[in-house]
Amino acid sequence: MAEERLYLYPLWIRLWHLLNAILCLTLIITGISMQFSNPKFPMIRFDVAVSIHNMAGILLSLNYFIFLAGNLFTRNGKYYLPVISGFFSRLMMQFRYYTWGLFKGATAPYPVSKERKFNPLQQATYIGTMYILVPFLLISGLSMLYPDIIPARVLWTSGLHLTDLVHITAGFLISVFMCIHIYFCTIGTTPLSNFKSMINGFHEGH
Repeated sequence: MAEERLYLYPLWIRLWHLLNAILCLTLIITGISMQFSNPKFPMIRFDVAVSIHNMAGILLSLNYFIFLAGNLFTRNGKYYLPVISGFFSRLMMQFRYYTWGLFKGATAPYPVSKERKFNPLQQATYIGTMYILVPFLLISGLSMLYPDIIPARVLWTSGLHLTDLVHITAGFLISVFMCIHIYFCTIGTTPLSNFKSMINGFHEGH
């Protein structure tokens, strides 16, 4: 079959995606440095890591509002709206494809089209990440920038400790998502085709 090229990634999405990736990597590196570095041999000097982490967090928050506005005012938002009826069965079908069918040369059950940019598993993970984990990450991070707004006690424990725990947990889960996301980006027409899509805006498929 002839190769089909679909223009699915307009310039604003590509620029947002690039900035989002840079900021997330910056937050992961500085966060790890703050959490685990030996004061005598830091990956990044602690005060420098804190400053970079805070600035990247603020920029990520602003970038997130671009994502929300883009999904609200452009057609990109429709790709995040799941069809509830039969969603679980479609999710399991896609899961079986990724864990078995892909390695047996099976045809993808939900190929990319102009009306469906994400398969059911992608849609579920993107919704969970962008509309649940990222807000938890940003709200908890911004709260720790202004700790006076955090209640002293929440659920019989320190409010600051609980906020920090939420922040670290959300950051860890988003880091795991990024690793899986990068791996699945190699599953395309070629190992680099999905990365090229973020440069030229075109999804390549058969």
